[in-house]
Amino acid sequence: QVQVVESGGGLVQPGGSLRLSCAASGFTFSAYAMSWYRQAPGKERDLVAGIRAGGTTNYADSVKGRFTISRDNDRNTVYLQMNSLKPEDTAVYYCNARQFNYAVWGQGTQVTVSS
Repeated sequence: QVQVVESGGGLVQPGGSLRLSCAASGFTFSAYAMSWYRQAPGKERDLVAGIRAGGTTNYADSVKGRFTISRDNDRNTVYLQMNSLKPEDTAVYYCNARQFNYAVWGQGTQVTVSS
């Protein structure tokens, strides 16, 4: 079964850190581009960070310098290290796997940044 499963979300105070994980199965993980998206209430789902099969990364301007995406092809897992979290980072975070026109989405994990 082709799937990606997110974990690691939760409640954190402003300025804190979280690390999200996305475990993939059912496909050749190393050949896929992996991305993290987020969706806040009443807003569209936006790209947060992506990492290509070859390791090239890209980030939304709002998270540059604070978030780091990485992948472990041996563990079929992609990570999102989030530092210096702000209340505006509050959202459901989704993992996405993509190769050409084929994409897989996870169910999402809630991240809440609040004091």
